[in-house]
Amino acid sequence: MLSKNIESVLNKQIRIEAESSQVYLSMACWAENQGLEGVAQFMYKQSDEERMHMLKLVKYVNERGGHALVTDLKAPKTTFGTMKEMFEELYNHELFVSDSINKLVHVTFEEKDYATHNFLQWYVAEQIEEEAQAKTILDKINLIGDDKGGLYLFDRDIQQITVKSSIGISNTN
Repeated sequence: MLSKNIESVLNKQIRIEAESSQVYLSMACWAENQGLEGVAQFMYKQSDEERMHMLKLVKYVNERGGHALVTDLKAPKTTFGTMKEMFEELYNHELFVSDSINKLVHVTFEEKDYATHNFLQWYVAEQIEEEAQAKTILDKINLIGDDKGGLYLFDRDIQQITVKSSIGISNTN
């Protein structure tokens, strides 16, 4: 059984994950309208992944005797000055999500809810990967600078960017 406090903070995280899905979806729409098809496809995929993160929390709360809540969501930003600005915002958003997960883990530790603490370790590891991926992408964008040819290649190749944070190696195919 979940305590009411743990249930409440998990429901807040459900909302954050849902909003994260919306952030990625909004970025996908913007990128698609800018002719950045590769970036758009990457963002659509990330939006789906964030939704799965939300659903995993929903199922956990319900299976542990709580009541997962579906609440209204804050509308994400819909336009971005440049692709670099968009990815900077995304990176900052991932830092925010990581902070939220860490605070949630701390609450479970304080309340000695070791089952939920253990469940959340997957999210801790996932956020390390999310941050590393966003940072890797920003690093690549900074290397490209204003080179249109580099932007074209980046847009084509972004779907293949993966980051293995557990060993600290970034791979591109």
